[in-house]
Amino acid sequence: MNVWEKIVLLQRQGTDAVVITTASARGSVPGEVGAKAIVTAEGLTTGNLGGGKIEAKAINHALEILRGNGTGGLQLWNLQHDVGMTCGGEMGLLFEEITAQPPWHLAIFGAGHVSQALVPVLATMSCRIDVFDTRPSWLAKFPPLENVMLHHVAHFEDGVAQLNGRSFVLAITQGHSTDRPVLRDALTRFQTLPFVGAIGSASKRALLLRELKEDGIESSLLEKITCPLGLSIGSNDPAEIAISITAQLLSLRPKNA
Repeated sequence: MNVWEKIVLLQRQGTDAVVITTASARGSVPGEVGAKAIVTAEGLTTGNLGGGKIEAKAINHALEILRGNGTGGLQLWNLQHDVGMTCGGEMGLLFEEITAQPPWHLAIFGAGHVSQALVPVLATMSCRIDVFDTRPSWLAKFPPLENVMLHHVAHFEDGVAQLNGRSFVLAITQGHSTDRPVLRDALTRFQTLPFVGAIGSASKRALLLRELKEDGIESSLLEKITCPLGLSIGSNDPAEIAISITAQLLSLRPKNA
């Protein structure tokens, strides 16, 4: 993966980074003008600046920028006086901070037929997807997808802990009895969720609302639940349901996602 591909991936993942470019070089220096490296909070992830002390100093400076303690822009360093190297060259390094927008997060509970058709479609978009299921065999059916994380859980609702207040929640589990605790825990813990959907029928929605009200969920939060999930188009074929759900989600996707 080259530097440009890595920048796109980090943006899609919502990871802040600093791109370092060797802008100038004079005298005896390691590396070449135009060389690039990417640093995240975990350190150097892609590229190199010639190694050694100059690269280590550049990485540390980038980390300080990410922590809010350093300054970006062009830094001109004398390798002997500023870096402690024996060679007396000089390098100009450009530090560019990339502040990623929080990615569009989709949390899908259930890895059954509809999810098998839905996840590969959604994964082509700029988003992060977490899929939770109690059945390893169904999770194993998904192809490897860069922005999809698969989670084997003891109970579907165990995955709620990995949500945030901006998550789109889709309950597509094995049925009403396993959808209910997911919706209950999600609405209890995260009252600002922009979308909460459950696959099923209008009668299932009525039953869910009645039972969730008995669970203590406020009426204002119950109104968030979209059930049936997806637009009223197509047939009951999983592939067509997946398209109808995708269209619905795109119509509600945050503008900055």
